[in-house]
Amino acid sequence: MRFARMVAAGGAFAMAAALVACGSSAKTTESSSGGDTAGALVGVTMPTKSSERWISDGNNVKKALEDAGYKVDLQYAEDDIPTQANQIENQITKGAKLLIIAAINGTALTSQLQLAKDSNIPVISYDRLIRNSPNVDYYTSFDNFKVGVQQGTSLLTGLKIKNEDGSEGSAKGPFNIELFAGSPDDNNAPFFFDGAMSVLKPYIDKGTLVVRSKQTDFKTVAILRWKAETAQRRMEDLITKFYGGAKVNGVLSPYDGLSIGILSALKSAGYGTAGQPYPVVTGQDAEVASVKSINAGEQYSTIFKDTRELAKVTAKMADEVLKGNKPETNNDKDYDNGVKVVPAYLLQPVIVVKGNYEKLLVESGYYQAGQLK
Repeated sequence: MRFARMVAAGGAFAMAAALVACGSSAKTTESSSGGDTAGALVGVTMPTKSSERWISDGNNVKKALEDAGYKVDLQYAEDDIPTQANQIENQITKGAKLLIIAAINGTALTSQLQLAKDSNIPVISYDRLIRNSPNVDYYTSFDNFKVGVQQGTSLLTGLKIKNEDGSEGSAKGPFNIELFAGSPDDNNAPFFFDGAMSVLKPYIDKGTLVVRSKQTDFKTVAILRWKAETAQRRMEDLITKFYGGAKVNGVLSPYDGLSIGILSALKSAGYGTAGQPYPVVTGQDAEVASVKSINAGEQYSTIFKDTRELAKVTAKMADEVLKGNKPETNNDKDYDNGVKVVPAYLLQPVIVVKGNYEKLLVESGYYQAGQLK
């Protein structure tokens, strides 16, 4: 798959506004019959409530669709694939006119998608691209390769190998780092990892960064289902096996939940004291616990993806499809799901560190200041 490297003309807010303002009147694919869809039922399935990110996504999508006049069946599958499959089948049985699916496993819903196609129900793949099926009509997400680039960049910035303006920093290394990746059944996880490695590998090759475990391939460092406890155990094992007498200087973590587990392992090993500060640890999703950790000087960075804007984009896309129109997309070439290239609309992520979290997260209204203290 060719990775997305688009450069946006504006931020997430500008793109969402443009989407609202620039709907197309062209007719959409044959999977949608259009017509009078006022008050139609939309099925929304999210992976789990164990991550605050997915709770926000579900609530935001539901509200945006209801504000547009639709009924919504919102379901969470608690990371159980058969449960999500059953939820989608039930939504089809209930008469849903469109499905919005954030898949637990990107390849496990083929029969459900075929059932939707047979019932003339369009499908929007939400944030995680559904793979190996022709029955996915559209995809909404963030520029996930860029998320990884930003994670790798923030690791280099935290180590002072690079400056915030992109210029070379004063630190020369070598620095010991370890790499983590997301769940191998999540289509986004390789995007994050490959984006980060596009930034980090040149420094690994010349010895500025040293992966003492030598575990640098995606399959080895991936954490199934994004489980914090799995990441914590792996970090504990890495410290025990490879860091006797050596220090961890940085950890590439693709998600805040994993970052918290990684930091717990580091704390148990004596990091976080005056003589042994925490390594530079990255993250993603700007979850409350991690923003608090950043504010406390523990986790170094996270990547903010404004899910309010993703919900607006997705609801607007659903509205256009249900009305028989072709929705706006901004990437129709990079998201090949193995069977077809899925037309996509991508929003832009932003790096969050201690120095800018208030501006990005509080002043924008994403969080209240008291939530982050």
